[in-house]
Amino acid sequence: MNRPVRIGTRGSALALWQANHVRDEFARLHGLEAELVRIHTSGDKLQTASLAQIGAEGSAKGIFIKELEDALLAGTVDVAVHSMKDVPTETPPGLVFAAITRREDPRDCLISRSNRSLKGLPSGARIGTSSVRRQAQLRHVRPDLVVADLRGNVDTRLRKLAEGEFDAIVLAMAGVNRLGASGKVAQIFKQDVMLPAVGQGALGIEVRANDSEAIALAASLDDSETRACVTTERALLRELEGGCQVPVGAWARIAQSGELEIEAGVFSPDGMEAVRRSDSGAPSEAEAIGVHLGRALIDAGADKILRLVGRSVG
Repeated sequence: MNRPVRIGTRGSALALWQANHVRDEFARLHGLEAELVRIHTSGDKLQTASLAQIGAEGSAKGIFIKELEDALLAGTVDVAVHSMKDVPTETPPGLVFAAITRREDPRDCLISRSNRSLKGLPSGARIGTSSVRRQAQLRHVRPDLVVADLRGNVDTRLRKLAEGEFDAIVLAMAGVNRLGASGKVAQIFKQDVMLPAVGQGALGIEVRANDSEAIALAASLDDSETRACVTTERALLRELEGGCQVPVGAWARIAQSGELEIEAGVFSPDGMEAVRRSDSGAPSEAEAIGVHLGRALIDAGADKILRLVGRSVG
């Protein structure tokens, strides 16, 4: 590029790690210097409200990225770095995701004060997470636990655990790895216990659709396998008309055979009901696989569960 590259990012430690990672890759691959532009998002400002409450007020979609997208459209930054799990399924006109970078571990993990696994926690133990997806799956597996809202960045959540507010907390393994805290993990959840969020572990680089230089720069970091997997998961979520705060989990990956495989589930908030299905196909058919699996989940009864959380499924 013939101009300094401005990278828009949130100000949390994890967001800054992600933005610095992209900046380092631009330098390594292209010898380009870039500056980070910190932007405070709605999600950062609403730390005291649970995400479920925010969603009930109709403002949950895109609360962690809207101001970053506004800055892109205004021309005050050239690229924005997002966690794909925070990105709504619809992209605003004038913007594109030029890259989805190679995925980190997409699974969720448990960190506990006693270093016990989920199975080892005593009945009545207090476990913290703000995600309704995680809460629903925890209640499905361990209905005897007290599952409570926990907001804040990773450091805040770890501090609240250490201070005794919770006996255990659930975090994304990708963020834990990126911040060098993997030694604290008591258990990494297998997908039969907890399906991750759509796009979890993947970073998206968003740019203006008419900025050919930024598109070419970002595209050099695109990972085709990750893009296929995230495309499938997002197509599934779009078919379910869901957002980041609905109890939907999904995990797509490329098998040794070269096929794209995806498993997904929809869970009632109280954990009593669950509908799970899987599908597979060629990575080139990623969008269609996700749509097909979404319809299969609806046919199996997922629409009834989603109506419980206020989602109308057509």
